[in-house]
Amino acid sequence: MRYLFPTGKGYQRKWLGQDVLSGVVIAAVSIPISMGYAQIAGLPAVYGLYGSLLPVILFALLSTSPQFIFGVDAAPAAMIGGVLGGMGIAMGSAEAERVVPVLTFYVGIWLLLFDFSYVGYLAISLLLSCLGAIDELAFTSIYPELIPEGAEEKGYAVSSMLYPVLKVIMTPLAAVLLDTIGVAWILIAQSGLSLAAAVTESCIRLDETERKQHTPYTPRAWIEDIREAVQYLKKERGLRSIYGYMAVTNGVSSGFSPILVAFFRTFPGFTAAMYSAFSVVEFAGRTIGSAMQYRIKIPAKKKYGFTFFVYQFYEAMDMCLLWLPYPLMLINRGICGFLGSNSAILRSSAVQRYIPERLRSRVNALNSVLLTAGASVFSLLMGFLGEVLDYRWCVTLGGAATLLACRFLIGGRRQDVRKVYEAG
Repeated sequence: MRYLFPTGKGYQRKWLGQDVLSGVVIAAVSIPISMGYAQIAGLPAVYGLYGSLLPVILFALLSTSPQFIFGVDAAPAAMIGGVLGGMGIAMGSAEAERVVPVLTFYVGIWLLLFDFSYVGYLAISLLLSCLGAIDELAFTSIYPELIPEGAEEKGYAVSSMLYPVLKVIMTPLAAVLLDTIGVAWILIAQSGLSLAAAVTESCIRLDETERKQHTPYTPRAWIEDIREAVQYLKKERGLRSIYGYMAVTNGVSSGFSPILVAFFRTFPGFTAAMYSAFSVVEFAGRTIGSAMQYRIKIPAKKKYGFTFFVYQFYEAMDMCLLWLPYPLMLINRGICGFLGSNSAILRSSAVQRYIPERLRSRVNALNSVLLTAGASVFSLLMGFLGEVLDYRWCVTLGGAATLLACRFLIGGRRQDVRKVYEAG
């Protein structure tokens, strides 16, 4: 009997009332949820009743830890239900009652025999990255439809103002939470917040354009969609120029990040803490710039000229950044953050308004691929330069390359690019 209920040793009677109350409350919540999950998994609801009580009692009898989290989960239930559907087995049927225990038995054996899998970790990371890309694409494609007509710039000003504020707040908070509660609880909290966001977003009412055909979506249909988006971009020289320049400047910026970290860690008189303040100043500038953009409306005829000036100014400031004394570096980043947020708001609102709604998601997807490719290529190039040149020269050369790209793609094709910024 010493192997049963080992955590009962030292238990005090004064805890009994609170434990019973918490058990009743948890059961009142867990049992209905478990019965619903059982039906999702293709089993009768009564299996959820068994699953919410008996395994928990058994685990409590054998566990050596006085605190543990144990309960049913939605993801395995949905996976089991998906497997049954793929096998052509009816949900809640007698055959499902025979197959599901076999599936869960083999899953349990797999969990017992296999330790941490790096390949599995990479697979999950890849899956999360794909989900993140889909989430970002949905935002860039649907968000313009939620903004009232004529208020696009204010809508993007609000969204661009929130992200730097939250990042400045959450970055130090995440570091504190990592030291106090650990990464496991942080990930659990993140999943809970993601679920809350999904529930909130499900309340959004939006009339989306439906596909004309109601046939299943096949790889051939996917290829046709991509081809249609490519054909559209072939005709839009202004959009191609904007996307090309953003791929270059964002790619070089991605390459700057490790260069800047290395510079602040190795150059005499600089520290990692100074780099943190350096980043905060830029985020502060972006926040102020977004707030200003919300209040001030730039005339349509001046949008192209303003953004072209900001692009060139930003690249010139990058070129001289690491040659300046530290106080001037902070001013440099603050100004760039302020102007950069304004140009980004104008660009995002103009581009998304210009693209037809039925093509927006596909064109945005191609742009995302282009940005990712640019980040990969230029990060490698900047890393190579960092191995052979002084870090300051790396940043100067990167800024010069983006300035040339700006002059050629944005300035050299001004009529086509202007048409995008002044549309609507």
